[in-house]
Amino acid sequence: MTKDRYFEDYVPGVTYDLGSVEVTETDILEFARRYDPQPFHVDAAAAADGPFGGLIASGWHTASLMMRLYADHYLSAVSSLGSPGVDELRWPRPVRPGAVLRLRATVVEARLSRSKHDRGVVRTRVELVDVADEVVFSASLLNLILVRPG
Repeated sequence: MTKDRYFEDYVPGVTYDLGSVEVTETDILEFARRYDPQPFHVDAAAAADGPFGGLIASGWHTASLMMRLYADHYLSAVSSLGSPGVDELRWPRPVRPGAVLRLRATVVEARLSRSKHDRGVVRTRVELVDVADEVVFSASLLNLILVRPG
């Protein structure tokens, strides 16, 4: 992916594989202790007897991992204007220590803004998938993207 993409470069129907990240136990514990201190995120012993049978990452941790990959490999510093929202946020499978997740992004819709002609709205379906290609996170993201100048 290039760093100089504009609205016109987000073509509906195109799917991108956008890098991967390994989820370590240390990362799970640090994130959860700070932001989501439920026992199955912060205490391996308690998690072993919990509903997931072991330590799992917070869904918000998983979402933040997706966002890092999305910002690094999909959005462009020259054209991204932020987001008006996220729809259909889901965590269908738990993420465990040692998981390697990769981001898959599909452009679902790209339409020009009716009120501001220098930008468009891009809807992207994102999925974090594990090495077995099973979805562990999915969402529908909206982004405001500048049109190419000139």
